[in-house]
Amino acid sequence: MFAKRYRMSTAKNPVRSVERSLEIIQVLRELDGATVTDIANHLDVTKGTAHNHLSTLLAHEVVVQREGEYHLGIRLFEIGEEIRSGKQIYHVGVPEVNKLAEETGELANILIEEHGWGTYLHRAQGDRALSLDTGVGARVHLHNTGLGKAILAHLPEEYVRDVLDRNGMPATTDKTITSRGHLFEDLAAIRERGYSLDAGERAEGIRCVAAPVITRDGEIHGAISVAGPRGRMKGERLDTKIPELVTNAADVIGINLSYA
Repeated sequence: MFAKRYRMSTAKNPVRSVERSLEIIQVLRELDGATVTDIANHLDVTKGTAHNHLSTLLAHEVVVQREGEYHLGIRLFEIGEEIRSGKQIYHVGVPEVNKLAEETGELANILIEEHGWGTYLHRAQGDRALSLDTGVGARVHLHNTGLGKAILAHLPEEYVRDVLDRNGMPATTDKTITSRGHLFEDLAAIRERGYSLDAGERAEGIRCVAAPVITRDGEIHGAISVAGPRGRMKGERLDTKIPELVTNAADVIGINLSYA
Protein backbone atom coordinates (compact mmCIF):
# COMPACT_ATOMS: atom_id res chain seq x y z
CA MET A 1 0.00 0.00 0.00
CA PHE A 2 1.15 3.53 -0.66
CA ALA A 3 0.31 6.74 1.13
CA LYS A 4 -3.16 8.20 0.70
CA ARG A 5 -1.59 11.25 -0.90
CA TYR A 6 -0.67 9.04 -3.86
CA ARG A 7 -4.16 8.00 -4.86
CA MET A 8 -6.18 9.37 -7.76
CA SER A 9 -9.27 10.99 -6.26
CA THR A 10 -12.86 10.03 -7.10
CA ALA A 11 -16.09 11.25 -5.52
CA LYS A 12 -18.16 8.46 -3.94
CA ASN A 13 -21.32 10.57 -3.88
CA PRO A 14 -20.81 13.46 -6.32
CA VAL A 15 -23.05 16.50 -5.92
CA ARG A 16 -24.38 17.20 -9.41
CA SER A 17 -25.06 20.89 -8.84
CA VAL A 18 -21.43 21.43 -7.79
CA GLU A 19 -20.21 19.51 -10.82
CA ARG A 20 -22.41 21.64 -13.08
CA SER A 21 -21.04 24.88 -11.66
CA LEU A 22 -17.49 23.63 -12.17
CA GLU A 23 -18.37 22.67 -15.75
CA ILE A 24 -19.64 26.21 -16.33
CA ILE A 25 -16.41 27.67 -14.95
CA GLN A 26 -14.44 25.46 -17.35
CA VAL A 27 -16.60 26.51 -20.31
CA LEU A 28 -16.12 30.19 -19.46
CA ARG A 29 -12.39 29.55 -19.35
CA GLU A 30 -12.34 27.74 -22.69
CA LEU A 31 -14.58 30.25 -24.49
CA ASP A 32 -13.12 33.34 -22.77
CA GLY A 33 -16.61 34.46 -21.87
CA ALA A 34 -20.09 33.28 -22.88
CA THR A 35 -23.80 34.15 -22.78
CA VAL A 36 -26.46 32.14 -20.97
CA THR A 37 -27.45 30.66 -24.35
CA ASP A 38 -23.84 29.71 -25.11
CA ILE A 39 -23.54 27.89 -21.79
CA ALA A 40 -26.90 26.14 -22.22
CA ASN A 41 -25.98 24.93 -25.70
CA HIS A 42 -22.46 23.91 -24.74
CA LEU A 43 -23.60 21.80 -21.76
CA ASP A 44 -26.96 20.72 -23.19
CA VAL A 45 -28.96 22.21 -20.31
CA THR A 46 -31.89 24.60 -20.19
CA LYS A 47 -31.32 28.34 -20.19
CA GLY A 48 -32.96 28.45 -16.78
CA THR A 49 -30.45 26.00 -15.35
CA ALA A 50 -27.54 27.88 -16.89
CA HIS A 51 -28.86 31.20 -15.60
CA ASN A 52 -29.38 29.88 -12.06
CA HIS A 53 -25.81 28.64 -11.84
CA LEU A 54 -24.37 31.80 -13.40
CA SER A 55 -26.35 34.10 -11.10
CA THR A 56 -25.13 32.14 -8.07
CA LEU A 57 -21.52 32.35 -9.26
CA LEU A 58 -22.03 36.07 -9.91
CA ALA A 59 -23.40 36.63 -6.41
CA HIS A 60 -20.27 34.99 -4.97
CA GLU A 61 -18.03 37.12 -7.23
CA VAL A 62 -16.60 34.10 -9.03
CA VAL A 63 -17.78 35.50 -12.39
CA VAL A 64 -18.51 38.96 -13.73
CA GLN A 65 -21.06 40.10 -16.31
CA ARG A 66 -20.19 42.48 -19.13
CA GLU A 67 -22.49 43.41 -22.01
CA GLY A 68 -24.58 40.28 -21.71
CA GLU A 69 -21.62 37.91 -21.40
CA TYR A 70 -20.24 36.19 -18.33
CA HIS A 71 -16.50 36.02 -17.67
CA LEU A 72 -14.37 34.52 -14.92
CA GLY A 73 -13.69 37.04 -12.16
CA ILE A 74 -10.45 38.25 -10.62
CA ARG A 75 -11.55 36.58 -7.38
CA LEU A 76 -10.18 33.32 -8.78
CA PHE A 77 -6.77 34.96 -9.21
CA GLU A 78 -6.88 36.07 -5.58
CA ILE A 79 -7.62 32.52 -4.46
CA GLY A 80 -4.91 31.08 -6.70
CA GLU A 81 -2.31 33.53 -5.47
CA GLU A 82 -3.14 32.70 -1.85
CA ILE A 83 -2.73 28.99 -2.62
CA ARG A 84 0.60 29.56 -4.35
CA SER A 85 1.86 31.71 -1.50
CA GLY A 86 1.00 28.92 0.92
CA LYS A 87 3.33 26.44 -0.79
CA GLN A 88 6.66 26.14 1.03
CA ILE A 89 8.47 25.14 -2.15
CA TYR A 90 7.44 28.48 -3.66
CA HIS A 91 8.98 30.58 -0.88
CA VAL A 92 12.09 28.43 -0.55
CA GLY A 93 12.55 27.79 -4.26
CA VAL A 94 12.07 31.23 -5.83
CA PRO A 95 15.51 32.67 -4.85
CA GLU A 96 17.32 29.59 -6.19
CA VAL A 97 15.29 29.48 -9.41
CA ASN A 98 15.80 33.21 -9.98
CA LYS A 99 19.53 32.63 -9.56
CA LEU A 100 19.40 29.80 -12.12
CA ALA A 101 17.77 32.10 -14.66
CA GLU A 102 20.41 34.76 -14.03
CA GLU A 103 23.34 32.31 -14.24
CA THR A 104 22.15 30.56 -17.41
CA GLY A 105 20.35 33.40 -19.17
CA GLU A 106 17.52 30.94 -19.85
CA LEU A 107 14.02 30.24 -18.55
CA ALA A 108 13.94 28.62 -15.08
CA ASN A 109 10.84 27.03 -13.56
CA ILE A 110 9.20 25.46 -10.51
CA LEU A 111 6.52 22.81 -11.08
CA ILE A 112 4.48 20.78 -8.59
CA GLU A 113 2.23 17.73 -9.04
CA GLU A 114 -1.40 17.60 -7.96
CA HIS A 115 -4.06 15.10 -9.04
CA GLY A 116 -1.66 13.68 -11.61
CA TRP A 117 -1.03 16.98 -13.39
CA GLY A 118 1.84 19.43 -13.26
CA THR A 119 1.28 23.11 -12.42
CA TYR A 120 3.85 25.88 -12.86
CA LEU A 121 4.29 27.83 -9.61
CA HIS A 122 7.06 30.18 -10.72
CA ARG A 123 8.99 31.18 -13.84
CA ALA A 124 12.11 33.32 -13.99
CA GLN A 125 13.50 34.73 -17.23
CA GLY A 126 17.19 35.17 -17.89
CA ASP A 127 18.42 37.78 -20.35
CA ARG A 128 18.08 35.35 -23.30
CA ALA A 129 15.02 33.44 -22.14
CA LEU A 130 12.38 32.25 -24.57
CA SER A 131 8.70 33.12 -24.13
CA LEU A 132 6.75 29.87 -24.04
CA ASP A 133 3.05 29.03 -23.82
CA THR A 134 3.19 27.68 -20.28
CA GLY A 135 2.92 30.59 -17.86
CA VAL A 136 2.50 30.53 -14.09
CA GLY A 137 -0.60 28.53 -13.21
CA ALA A 138 -0.56 26.51 -16.44
CA ARG A 139 -1.42 22.85 -15.97
CA VAL A 140 0.40 20.27 -18.09
CA HIS A 141 0.78 16.52 -18.55
CA LEU A 142 3.70 15.02 -16.66
CA HIS A 143 4.93 12.44 -19.18
CA ASN A 144 6.14 14.90 -21.83
CA THR A 145 8.05 17.50 -19.80
CA GLY A 146 11.42 17.32 -18.10
CA LEU A 147 9.86 18.68 -14.93
CA GLY A 148 7.03 16.18 -14.99
CA LYS A 149 9.31 13.22 -15.62
CA ALA A 150 11.61 14.31 -12.76
CA ILE A 151 8.58 14.11 -10.47
CA LEU A 152 7.15 10.87 -11.90
CA ALA A 153 10.52 9.16 -11.42
CA HIS A 154 10.13 9.56 -7.65
CA LEU A 155 6.45 8.68 -7.24
CA PRO A 156 5.15 5.17 -6.46
CA GLU A 157 4.85 3.14 -9.66
CA GLU A 158 1.23 2.22 -8.94
CA TYR A 159 0.34 5.91 -8.68
CA VAL A 160 2.20 6.70 -11.91
CA ARG A 161 0.20 3.99 -13.67
CA ASP A 162 -3.02 5.47 -12.27
CA VAL A 163 -2.00 8.89 -13.58
CA LEU A 164 -1.36 7.49 -17.05
CA ASP A 165 -4.67 5.60 -16.97
CA ARG A 166 -6.59 8.76 -16.18
CA ASN A 167 -4.69 11.44 -18.08
CA GLY A 168 -3.27 9.44 -20.97
CA MET A 169 0.00 10.00 -22.82
CA PRO A 170 -0.93 12.33 -25.71
CA ALA A 171 1.80 13.29 -28.18
CA THR A 172 2.53 16.99 -28.59
CA THR A 173 5.55 16.50 -30.86
CA ASP A 174 7.02 13.54 -32.74
CA LYS A 175 9.51 13.15 -29.86
CA THR A 176 6.87 12.72 -27.12
CA ILE A 177 7.13 9.42 -25.26
CA THR A 178 3.84 7.60 -25.81
CA SER A 179 4.89 4.09 -24.77
CA ARG A 180 4.61 3.13 -21.10
CA GLY A 181 7.57 0.79 -21.42
CA HIS A 182 9.74 3.56 -22.87
CA LEU A 183 8.56 5.99 -20.20
CA PHE A 184 9.37 3.66 -17.31
CA GLU A 185 12.82 3.03 -18.81
CA ASP A 186 13.35 6.79 -18.94
CA LEU A 187 12.17 7.20 -15.34
CA ALA A 188 14.65 4.56 -14.18
CA ALA A 189 17.45 6.41 -16.01
CA ILE A 190 16.37 9.68 -14.36
CA ARG A 191 16.62 8.14 -10.90
CA GLU A 192 20.09 6.83 -11.73
CA ARG A 193 21.30 10.09 -13.29
CA GLY A 194 19.69 12.45 -10.79
CA TYR A 195 18.01 14.69 -13.37
CA SER A 196 15.72 14.45 -16.39
CA LEU A 197 16.01 15.64 -19.97
CA ASP A 198 13.31 16.85 -22.33
CA ALA A 199 14.59 16.83 -25.90
CA GLY A 200 11.66 18.59 -27.55
CA GLU A 201 9.06 16.19 -26.16
CA ARG A 202 6.51 18.90 -25.41
CA ALA A 203 7.59 21.73 -27.72
CA GLU A 204 9.63 21.50 -30.91
CA GLY A 205 13.16 22.85 -30.64
CA ILE A 206 13.10 23.26 -26.84
CA ARG A 207 15.38 21.33 -24.52
CA CYS A 208 15.03 21.18 -20.76
CA VAL A 209 17.06 19.92 -17.81
CA ALA A 210 15.03 19.28 -14.65
CA ALA A 211 15.77 17.93 -11.18
CA PRO A 212 13.44 16.73 -8.41
CA VAL A 213 13.15 18.59 -5.13
CA ILE A 214 13.29 15.93 -2.41
CA THR A 215 13.46 16.44 1.35
CA ARG A 216 15.43 14.35 3.85
CA ASP A 217 12.41 12.12 4.51
CA GLY A 218 12.31 11.11 0.82
CA GLU A 219 9.22 13.20 0.00
CA ILE A 220 9.05 14.63 -3.53
CA HIS A 221 7.83 18.24 -3.40
CA GLY A 222 8.17 19.22 -7.04
CA ALA A 223 10.88 19.90 -9.58
CA ILE A 224 12.88 22.80 -10.99
CA SER A 225 14.30 23.23 -14.47
CA VAL A 226 16.16 25.29 -17.01
CA ALA A 227 14.77 25.36 -20.55
CA GLY A 228 16.16 26.89 -23.71
CA PRO A 229 16.44 26.53 -27.49
CA ARG A 230 18.15 23.49 -28.95
CA GLY A 231 20.90 25.70 -30.41
CA ARG A 232 22.06 26.80 -26.96
CA MET A 233 21.19 23.65 -25.01
CA LYS A 234 23.84 21.33 -26.41
CA GLY A 235 27.35 19.96 -25.89
CA GLU A 236 29.04 20.46 -22.54
CA ARG A 237 26.42 23.02 -21.54
CA LEU A 238 23.65 20.40 -21.81
CA ASP A 239 25.70 17.43 -20.66
CA THR A 240 27.48 18.95 -17.67
CA LYS A 241 27.14 22.64 -16.83
CA ILE A 242 23.36 23.08 -16.66
CA PRO A 243 22.69 19.69 -15.02
CA GLU A 244 25.17 20.61 -12.26
CA LEU A 245 23.54 23.99 -11.72
CA VAL A 246 20.02 22.55 -11.68
CA THR A 247 20.76 19.57 -9.41
CA ASN A 248 22.72 21.75 -7.00
CA ALA A 249 19.85 24.23 -6.79
CA ALA A 250 17.34 21.39 -6.28
CA ASP A 251 19.50 20.00 -3.47
CA VAL A 252 19.64 23.41 -1.77
CA ILE A 253 15.86 23.79 -1.98
CA GLY A 254 15.35 20.26 -0.65
CA ILE A 255 17.66 20.86 2.31
CA ASN A 256 16.03 24.19 3.13
CA LEU A 257 12.56 22.59 2.91
CA SER A 258 13.67 19.84 5.27
CA TYR A 259 14.37 22.39 8.00
CA ALA A 260 11.66 24.94 7.15
